[in-house]
Amino acid sequence: MPASPDPASLADLRAFLDASPSPWHAAESAAVRLREAGFREVSADEPWGGVPPNGFTRRGAAVVAWAHVGDSARSGTRLPPARIVGAHTDSPCLRVKPLPDTGSAGWRQLGVEVYGGALLNSWLDRDLGVAGRVVCADGSAHLVRLDGPIARIPQLAIHLDRDVNERGLVLDKQQHLAPVWGLGAPNPGEFADLVAATVGVDRPAVASWDLCLYDVTPSALIGPDRELLAAGRLDNQLSCWAATDAIVRAARGDQGEAGVAVIALFDHEEVGSESTAGAAGPLLEHVLERIAIASGADRGAFLAQLAQSTCVSADNAHSVHPNYPERHEPAHRPLVNHGPALKLNHNQRYASSPSSAAMLQRVFTAAGVPWQTFVSRNNMPCGSTIGPITATRLGIDTVDVGVPQLSMHSARELCGTKDPDWLAAALTTYLSGRY
Repeated sequence: MPASPDPASLADLRAFLDASPSPWHAAESAAVRLREAGFREVSADEPWGGVPPNGFTRRGAAVVAWAHVGDSARSGTRLPPARIVGAHTDSPCLRVKPLPDTGSAGWRQLGVEVYGGALLNSWLDRDLGVAGRVVCADGSAHLVRLDGPIARIPQLAIHLDRDVNERGLVLDKQQHLAPVWGLGAPNPGEFADLVAATVGVDRPAVASWDLCLYDVTPSALIGPDRELLAAGRLDNQLSCWAATDAIVRAARGDQGEAGVAVIALFDHEEVGSESTAGAAGPLLEHVLERIAIASGADRGAFLAQLAQSTCVSADNAHSVHPNYPERHEPAHRPLVNHGPALKLNHNQRYASSPSSAAMLQRVFTAAGVPWQTFVSRNNMPCGSTIGPITATRLGIDTVDVGVPQLSMHSARELCGTKDPDWLAAALTTYLSGRY
């Protein structure tokens, strides 16, 4: 068991996070690492006559990658199992509206829409940038990241809200979250002009966008021993990084059980996964079927492959909070830097079954990784993940796991520096079939 995180691995995780202020950028960060490792990108809108042994495809801000590990040649009509790691590229945030130029009382402001279950107060008094994807009238798409702080949501001074500390801060999503970004009357088209200039086109060429506000503060190591990591979007870009690192390492290995290692980094998990790039859509199923067809398998062989396959849904877990320990189930309180947490819920908010939980424990043992168990209090229902959706859609035995963290769904979150490495090591062992 390593006593401290690998500095190079931790630096790579921080680089991934800092380069990924939007789901689109997270997908690109994963794609860059896959290409550098020799994975070949194939387009989903073309027939896959010859599927590369190590490849990936994208749809929107989602990425699905695969690698054949071990001796994965077919045995008769039987396909080797798929070992899948699922995660998601999106995080709760504020998204820029199509006609964002607004304002009042002599301030120019931006209109935003709340995306997902964001901790709204965490977006106050932060220097905010803008990043995401812009689509032009000719259909071309462009990643956009506006340099430097662009906007800020100022909190009301305590002199004008004297009992805020006793009553608690109450924010109206429509009235109180419009960031300020200048002075004067609203100037319709001003934001679009800025976006167009960043892309390098005239304003009429900008047809649509999916742009997120994000805290421009880079990731940072916290504490005298630098044992904590603070960053935006740890939920769930940390798992995207670990999954990408794991499949690259599994593809380089020459040992392990035959199988197809797969990672599926979905979009829109924070809003229900129901999209073409979400876990409730057909993206993963279509990729798996295309790989099977390319090997000469028929539909029956593909369905048999699904029945013997497994999935690890990797999405961060709740660490026990030192200021709110009563909010946690007493016997199941994960701590940061004590290993990934196996997540269990009999009401199927998590997909872990007795067989998949036992499988993951074998993985942890084989990888030499410590692990913990998370269960929610009966009077405090937990959130959900892509795990139950994937298990339901594909009929694949699935287990939920995640790195413990604090401040989940905040603009800036906190985890330990050891747990990401341990998660990546466990996922590598799983994808390689060495358990």
